[in-house]
Amino acid sequence: MVRYLTSQGLEKFKKELEYLEKVKRKEVSERLRQTASQGDLSENAGYHAAKEQQAFVEGRIKELKEILSQAKIVEKKESDRVQIGCLVCLKSLKEAKASFRPSSLKRDLVGEETFQVVGPEEADILQGKISFKSPLGEAIFKKKKGDIVEINTLQGKKKYEIIDIK
Repeated sequence: MVRYLTSQGLEKFKKELEYLEKVKRKEVSERLRQTASQGDLSENAGYHAAKEQQAFVEGRIKELKEILSQAKIVEKKESDRVQIGCLVCLKSLKEAKASFRPSSLKRDLVGEETFQVVGPEEADILQGKISFKSPLGEAIFKKKKGDIVEINTLQGKKKYEIIDIK
């Protein structure tokens, strides 16, 4: 399975893998040694927490190695269509119906907002990165400036116009 990454995403994953293998793995191993020396392991909460942390770290290392082994770096090509790696400015054309969620939890696009289209592994809405496989990403993928897309959200149908593609 191919994992589409930007060059920045590739570097981020490489750094995380290096940190986990060279620093975090040693920290967890030392913590395991310390807690194991405290006696009865069946009632040692610190030991069990360290084992859980070790499992998490080893799982993340495995996941990162898999991502990196399947990575395909996406170089943004000059195009008038939305593609992985490009920045897309969207304008909301229709307000959603009232939501049951408090306004502080809403992440609805109101007005104009710019997103970078990335692969699922790099997606981070708080950083303005959306996956091309997300509902919004799928709707705008391969579209061009001026196109209008519509997606279904929890608040109802939303329409967006693609204002700019960089």
